[in-house]
Amino acid sequence: MNAHPASIVIQALSPNQRAWLRFKANRRGHVSLWIFMALFILSLFAEVLSNDKPILVSYQGSVYFPIVKSYPETTFGGDFETEANYNDAYLTERLTRDGNWVWYAPNRYSYDSINLATENPNPASPSPQNLLGTDDRGRDVLARLIYGFRLSVLFALALTVVATVVGILAGALQGYLGGRFDLLSQRVIEVWGSMPELYLLIIFSSIFQPSVLMLIILLSLFGWMGLADYVRAEFLSGRNMDYVKAARALGVSNRSIMLRHLLPNSMVSVITFLPFRVSGAILALTSLDFLGLGVPPTTPSLGELLAQGKDNIEAWWLSMTTFGVLVGTLVLLIFIGEAVREALDARRG
Repeated sequence: MNAHPASIVIQALSPNQRAWLRFKANRRGHVSLWIFMALFILSLFAEVLSNDKPILVSYQGSVYFPIVKSYPETTFGGDFETEANYNDAYLTERLTRDGNWVWYAPNRYSYDSINLATENPNPASPSPQNLLGTDDRGRDVLARLIYGFRLSVLFALALTVVATVVGILAGALQGYLGGRFDLLSQRVIEVWGSMPELYLLIIFSSIFQPSVLMLIILLSLFGWMGLADYVRAEFLSGRNMDYVKAARALGVSNRSIMLRHLLPNSMVSVITFLPFRVSGAILALTSLDFLGLGVPPTTPSLGELLAQGKDNIEAWWLSMTTFGVLVGTLVLLIFIGEAVREALDARRG
């Protein structure tokens, strides 16, 4: 009996192409990937989407770009040499008369700009000026959500990359070399893994100025161990395979064997866990910021907004909007991770 033409085409595809087809077949994960990528790409242009400085100003025949350069108020006919406040009613009136025009961002607030014209006490409820209200200092919640989402995703990606590289390197050396090196490394990992991570974060945050870089370094010191175990197991099972023994007999270097033969086979488990590691890193940063151990207070953060929501129970817009962004992001990443796990399962058709 002749094979179906579609099955012949699928069999002619490479393993990566068949994995991509399996990923696309999971509609929930495929759609989640596109939604997450769209949100992340939009957040990279947060300064264009939400800013208290105009993107473009045409004043008396000259063109200005306040979004990338600071201009004193005197440039636009004001009285002060300080940087122009583009939300000031007097300056706004001068920039929009006599043929002048201004191109503002869709949301006319940055993450640190304060709405001084609000009629309600802070935190103020949602209004036409502040679509998602303000926090306890009068800062626009929508702007802080946009910038906070970008910071969380970039932090999670950086932490995931660093922890993954260290985990792959440590696991590969343990699994390939084996013997005493593997035994000694396992004992070191057991001791290091028993260290109280939260206490170390508290100690270092009291000694050093909190920053995103410090958090990445500290969390990377512990985040690589879980991944190293999977890579170690793959290298332990693969180092005695016939093709590895044949490569050794042909004089292939250990480095080439590890990179060209063993590492590609162990990348399935690594790639499968990447979306879950990104979601875990986002949750870790949010938790630390909620406890006051994360980024500096002026930095836009989802955890800091949740902490404000806890301190201001009546301001429901603080906790509900932040909770929605956080849960939505984690759900998208979990759906992507499930789709990747199924796509890399070669037993599926």
